[in-house]
Amino acid sequence: MTSTSDHSQGKHRLLRRLAAARRLTDSLFDVIHPKALYDRPIPERHRLVFYLGHLEAFDWNLLAGHVYGLNSFHAQFNRLFAFGIDPVDGGLPADQPSDWPRQDEIREYNARARERLDAQLERDSLLVAAAAGDGFSYSPEFILNVAIEHRLMHAETLAYLLHQLPLERKVAPRLAPLPATGPIAHKMVEVTAGKATLGSPRAPGGIFGWDNEFEEHTVTVPAFAIDAYKVTNGQFLEFVRQGGYEQASLWTETNWDWIQAQNIQHPQFWVRRSDTWFYRTMFAEIPLPLDWPVYVSHAEAAAYARWSKKALPTEAQWHRAAYGTSAGVEPDFPWGDTPPQPACGNFDFQSWDPTPVTAHPAGRSSYGVEDLVGNGWEWTSTLFEPFPGFRPFPFYPGYSANFFDGKHYVMKGGSARTAECMLRRSFRNWFQPRYPYVYTAFRCVSS
Repeated sequence: MTSTSDHSQGKHRLLRRLAAARRLTDSLFDVIHPKALYDRPIPERHRLVFYLGHLEAFDWNLLAGHVYGLNSFHAQFNRLFAFGIDPVDGGLPADQPSDWPRQDEIREYNARARERLDAQLERDSLLVAAAAGDGFSYSPEFILNVAIEHRLMHAETLAYLLHQLPLERKVAPRLAPLPATGPIAHKMVEVTAGKATLGSPRAPGGIFGWDNEFEEHTVTVPAFAIDAYKVTNGQFLEFVRQGGYEQASLWTETNWDWIQAQNIQHPQFWVRRSDTWFYRTMFAEIPLPLDWPVYVSHAEAAAYARWSKKALPTEAQWHRAAYGTSAGVEPDFPWGDTPPQPACGNFDFQSWDPTPVTAHPAGRSSYGVEDLVGNGWEWTSTLFEPFPGFRPFPFYPGYSANFFDGKHYVMKGGSARTAECMLRRSFRNWFQPRYPYVYTAFRCVSS
C-alpha cells in the first residue's frame, strides 16, 4: 500500500518537473529575436507566436478541463492555441501576422493560466482517479505527466523550428566549442535471431506511456546485419556526388515527384557555396562535419538505402539491435539498466547540434551498435500503426489515432533536444516521409 507521504513526495516531484519544463520552454523564446516572433520558419507549420500560447493553452485545456473542471477565463485563446498542424497533402497555412493576438496579450493569458493551475495543483492531493472513459482509470498524476511530456516534446519542436530561422533572427547564447571531426571506420555488425519486446505493459501505477506505447508484445526477429553507426554526412555526400538526387529509380513515384517539384538537391541542413559544402548549425554556418549524422527526410533515407543496396530497419529490427542480448534479457537502455548519463549519448538538451557518431562508445548496445539513443532520431521502415490492444486516451483521443493514416513512419531513439524521460524503450515518435526539418538520422540493415 502506498502511503500519503509517498503520494506527497510523488506530487512534489511532478511539480518540480513541470517547473523545470516551463523554464526550459521559456528560455527557448529568449533565442527568438523580438522582431521574429511572428515569423513562419517552416512553411508547413504555424508561426512561432502560436507556440508561445499553445503550451499554456494545452495545459489549461487538459488539466482545467479534464481533471479540475475549472471555469474558462479566455475561451477564445483556449481554442486558438489548442492544436498544431500536420499537413501531408501539400496544403500550407495562409494566415498573416496580423491574424494573431499581440504578444503582451498572450503572455498575460499564459501568466493567468499558470497562476490558476498552480494554485489548484498545490491544493489538490492528486489522489483521485480521473478520466475512466475507456475502462481504465487515469489518475491526475498520469495526466500531469502528459502535460509535462507534451511540453518537453515542444521544446524539441521549437528547436527545429528555430533552426530554420535565419541566423540574424536569433539571439545566440554562449556556446562551447564544437567537437572535432575525424575519419570513421564504417562497418556493419551481426544481430542474431531472437525476440524484440515492443511497447509497454498497461497497469495501474505502472510506467507512464503515451497511448501508442501500449500494449507490450513480443516479436520474433530473424538474424540481420545493421550499421554500427548512423549514416554520416560524409557517407551521404557520396550519394549526392554520385547523382542520388537525379536517379528516379532510387525513389518512389510520390517521393520523386516531391524531389522534382521542390528542386531538392541535398539535405535541408546543408548549404552549398560554389564547390564547397557547409552545415547550418543552430547559430552558425560551418564546414560540413563529415562524421556527424546526416539529418534527412524518410524519403531521402529510403533512397540512400536503396542506392547502397540495403534497407531501413523495421521497428522490431531496431529494437533487437538496441536492446537484444545473447542472454535473452532486454535492458532498459542499449547500454544496460543504469539511467542515462552524458557519456552514453547526445540527448536531454546537452547540445544544440549533433556530435560525431563515434563520440559516445559508452552507449553501445550488446551487439556493438552505437549512438542508438540521442544525436538524432532514426527512421524505420515501419508505418506508424497501433499496437494490439491500443486504446486512445479519452482526454486526448487524437494524439496517436489521427496519424494512423498510412502516411507516417516510426522513428526511434531520440535527438540532442529530446528529454531524458522520453528515452524509454517503448517511446515511439513518427513523422510523414517528405518532411526534411526534424532531427532525424538513419542507419541501414541487410539480411
